[in-house]
Parts: sequence; structure tokens; C-alpha cells
Amino acid sequence: MNTNYDVLIVDDVVDNIQVAMNVLREENYNLSFALNGEEALTLVKENSFDLILLDIMMPGIDGYEVCRRLKSSEFTKDIPIIFLTAKTNIESISNAFELGAVDYITKPFNPDELIARVKNHLELYKAKLILAQNNLSLEIKVKKEKERLLSELEKNQREIIYILAELTETISDETGKHIKRVAEISKLLAYYHPALSQDDVETLYCAAPMHDIGKVAVDQKILHKPASLTSEEFEIMKTHTELAHRFLKNSDRKIIQSADIIAMQHHEKYDGSGYPKGLVGEDIHIYGRIVAIADVFDALTHKRVYKDSWTPEDATAYMQKNSGNHFDPKLIEIFMAHIEEFIELVQD
Repeated sequence: MNTNYDVLIVDDVVDNIQVAMNVLREENYNLSFALNGEEALTLVKENSFDLILLDIMMPGIDGYEVCRRLKSSEFTKDIPIIFLTAKTNIESISNAFELGAVDYITKPFNPDELIARVKNHLELYKAKLILAQNNLSLEIKVKKEKERLLSELEKNQREIIYILAELTETISDETGKHIKRVAEISKLLAYYHPALSQDDVETLYCAAPMHDIGKVAVDQKILHKPASLTSEEFEIMKTHTELAHRFLKNSDRKIIQSADIIAMQHHEKYDGSGYPKGLVGEDIHIYGRIVAIADVFDALTHKRVYKDSWTPEDATAYMQKNSGNHFDPKLIEIFMAHIEEFIELVQD
């Protein structure tokens, strides 16, 4: 028999306790006793028990109240309680079970009956504990597996994003370094923004490389034209934002949804003069406003087929000059407060 079972016997009559202990001692249980309700509650608070044999009629706190208090506590509510009492009327028995007792034995009891009932309830209690532990272990395992799968999915999303971004590079005048620098600038600007979380920072970093994915569907002659675009050509160029939205809009993945927002809105301007929707101010998503700064600052400081590179000083002056019309002025304040870090990011 399992010797680790701890049983508490509660009765105000010492002889009754002794009789019960003599019977149960044959099963090698760890036996404890209390002579009243207050003592029983103290023992349960200080020790762990697998079962309680509880008398009803005791001075002070009776057995019913002891049971009520134990069942109302999160820490003791599951301990099986067997009432062991001389009260044999139906009302007493009903009250016992209503309070949560698992069994009711009347005095004088049959030793074999007491042993059998105590044994059954102890084994049932242990089985419940094992089942609960197994369920908890399973829940933890399922949770960890879910986290692993989500992590794999996110890694896959990131890999796909960079593959698509590299595809954009092959058909446009932008280089892979530009796409990576835009991501780094966006990440740093988001990091310094007081209202954005670490999750926002990481999401923006992963999604920013997709800002120009719509260019894969734009005529390459326009993309590679070594001169200013005509008004008609520029209208065609502008469609890359809505083309990107068409590609990305149906995803329910956070990073792709963020990439959709960025690709659609990074050419919007704070004063409403941008495209494709002419959004104004904070109607432009914060991700779009951040990438707008990152994209322009990097583009200005690097050579393109249609222009030479600007010095960091000239590019910085341009960013300041266009604060409030092209760019979010609050973001430009953050940008200027850490300008040396941003300049470092655009230097090859």
C-alpha cells in the first residue's frame, strides 16, 4: 500500500480518534488528528492532506463549518472529506453532501467498511491529481508546440518577404542595400518613438523591405528610365502602391498585413498631397509615416539612375525643410534628435 497518503482525523472525542487510527494504521497511512474545528483548520493550513475524516458535532466550529471553509478555499477545495459521525438523519447526510463531502459514514462503523471507503477515495483523489498533472503537462506541451510553429511561420514569412524584396531589386533601380537600410532606419525610428512597443519595432523591421513590392508589376522601361518621368509615366509609377495592396491585402498574418499598409501608404504625405489616397496627417498609419522618412532619406543619400547622391548634410536639410508637409513633424523631431545614428546607417 502507498505509504505516502496523509489522513487527518477530526473529532472532539479522543477515544473515537484512537479507534479510527487503530483501524487505518493497518494500511500504513500517515495519520494526524485534531480535537476541534479550529485545530483542524490550522493543521490543514500548515500541512498537506490527501483525505479528512470529519466529525459533525464538535464544540466551537462544527464539522459543517469546517467543511464549508475548506471547500471555499482554492488551496483546500479538492481535498476529499468523509464525514464520520453518529448523526444518522437524512437532513444531516444531505447537508454533508451539499457542502461537498465525498462520503458519509455513521458511528459505530465497520472497520472493513472504513478501510474500503478511505482507500477508494484516496486512490480516486490521487488519480484526479495525476490526471490534472498530465493535462497540465499536455497543455504546456501543446502551448510550446504552438509557439514553435508560430515561430517557424514567422521565420518563413520573413524569408518570403526578403525573397520578394530581392525580386523587387532585380527589376528596379534600387539595390538590396537600399531595402536593408530602409528596414534598419525604420527600426531605429520606431525604437525611439515613445508610443511604439518592441513588437511594433520588430514588425516594422520585418515588413519594411516590402515597401516597393508593387514595382514588380510596373513597366521596367519606366523603372530604369535615366531621366525624369513624364506625367503619364509618373501616373503609371504611382500604381505600384495599389498593385502591392492587391498582392498583400488578403493575408491574415501580422507581418504581411503590416507590409500591405507600408507598401500602400509610404508615398502619402503629411499635408495630404501624396498618393494614392491623399491621406492627411495621422490618417496615415504610423508605419507608413516612418517608412516614408526612411525611404526618402536613404534614396537621397545614394545614387540612382536618374540622379547623383546627396551629401548627408543636404539630405538632412531636405528632411527638416519638408517637416509638416511631406513628413510627420513629430517623427522628424525624433529623427533629428538622433541624426548621427541615422547618418551612420546610410553610409555604405
